[in-house]
Amino acid sequence: MFSVAVAAGLNTIFPIYFKKFFDILSSPAPQNIVIGQLMHILLIILALYVVNWVFWRVTHFTMSAMQPRIIADLSNYCFAYLQKHSYKFFENSFVGSLVKRVKWFSNAFEIVMDRVVWDLLPLLVNLTIILYVLFHRSFWLGSAVALWLVVFLAFNGLFAKYKIKYDFIRSAKETETTGLLADTITNAHTILLFNGYQREVKRFAKVTDELRKIRKFTWDLNAFFEAGQGILTIALEVGALYLAVRLWQKGLLTIGDFVLLQFYLINIFDRVWNFGKVIRNIYENLADAEEMTVILQTPHEITDIVNAKNLQITSGRIDFVGVDFCYHQTRSVLKDFNLMVASHEKIALIGPSGAGKTTIVRLLLRIHELTAGAILIDGQNITHIKQESLRASIGLVPQDPILFHRSLMENIRYGRPDATNQEVIEAAKKARCDKFINELPEKYNTFVGERGIKLSGGERQRVAIARAILRDAPILILDEATSSLDSASERMIQEAIDELMKNKTVIVVAHRLSTIRKMDRIVVIDDGKIIEEGSHQQLISQKNGKYKNLWEIQVGGFVDY
Repeated sequence: MFSVAVAAGLNTIFPIYFKKFFDILSSPAPQNIVIGQLMHILLIILALYVVNWVFWRVTHFTMSAMQPRIIADLSNYCFAYLQKHSYKFFENSFVGSLVKRVKWFSNAFEIVMDRVVWDLLPLLVNLTIILYVLFHRSFWLGSAVALWLVVFLAFNGLFAKYKIKYDFIRSAKETETTGLLADTITNAHTILLFNGYQREVKRFAKVTDELRKIRKFTWDLNAFFEAGQGILTIALEVGALYLAVRLWQKGLLTIGDFVLLQFYLINIFDRVWNFGKVIRNIYENLADAEEMTVILQTPHEITDIVNAKNLQITSGRIDFVGVDFCYHQTRSVLKDFNLMVASHEKIALIGPSGAGKTTIVRLLLRIHELTAGAILIDGQNITHIKQESLRASIGLVPQDPILFHRSLMENIRYGRPDATNQEVIEAAKKARCDKFINELPEKYNTFVGERGIKLSGGERQRVAIARAILRDAPILILDEATSSLDSASERMIQEAIDELMKNKTVIVVAHRLSTIRKMDRIVVIDDGKIIEEGSHQQLISQKNGKYKNLWEIQVGGFVDY
């Protein structure tokens, strides 16, 4: 800032010496004296240019050192804060719009910072010195320029304030366009299979047309504004020179003053003409940054309490005590839910879709907060322990595993980042995915595509099982872990799952009842409540039991067809 102020100040000092240069040049003094004086002034001007050059170089190099660091810090901060938001937050947000917000936030800083350093600060320094010099030369000339600047800058400020609301609308519409683009790219196969091409093209064209209209409107505003600016600059140029002529006529100004005045008018036009663009540019970028700012000002839904402790697993017992959970005030999922899972017990949760099985798993992982009640692990309330510690103690194989667009080695190692390559390979062998991996051209270095799209559903699930095997957490959750496997593949990895479940507390969510016959206990859930529980044999022996009916449907329900 200091370097910019000095360099900008020197830009307004040069014209003073040019004024002296032309005053001496037009003086009646002997030529040899005039030449000496002119050479002396040229040396001063050269020295000022050199000093000016040095300070501008200092500014450039310090900005090059500072700005990238701050941009990186802002990007890292946005990323870290965004990732702490809840599962619900990401369910309600478009991926494309979130990416755009993070990117535009750091970009907005870079542009606003540039405008302040390269435009607003030099403008402030230049105008201050220019007005001081002009008032020193002539009160009337200084007053005329000062009055013009007040009118011009006020005009700029009022226009920018008027236009900002439309910049917010434009930014929101651009976010909507980006979100729609990302959504359609993600669902490209669905569009193809359901003949949605024409519909999506029309939908995207409608959104882009709305964006076109608001862009055209804001650009038209800029055009009208610049037309007004042009009239004001013409008025200053002609008016200032007319006043200068009148003052020269009275002997109050010299020829050098005309040179000084023209230098200053050019400087003022250059700075204040850009001032309007600078202010609009700043407001536009603040509008772009505003959407991310809203996210940064939104408190995280799920946070650790002050002085939260790490989870200490001693046996792996889990207790659900009087748990209530509502997604919305009108949609209750669990009501006074109570369940105890003993240490190293293997239980299965079954029931119709929407009964609350997956919700129970998410509450245990603290993806959602309880509405009421408590969940205890070895007597420790999960809301009183660190989230990272909780999830480090739980291995999860989800129904629909989502993989990173990274290598298979990296995806499996995500379960335990410090694992060696050999440990990753051993986990892959136990999950029965080593064979298909070695058939790939780059084997474990093969990239799986966005969300693992290059792999089949069964292959993704086996990779997820390998990841859980590598993690080797004391509590294991299998959420429909074999749902994407055919019968042959399921038999292939059942042995690996049995090995994975040893000496662990296990919760299995399943629809295919054949996969849970060996569980220690089967818990039947309906409408957020436990309606039956017991071993497989106990439950199928009950007359008119819910589990028995489900079992008979799955085992023999299709015999007649």
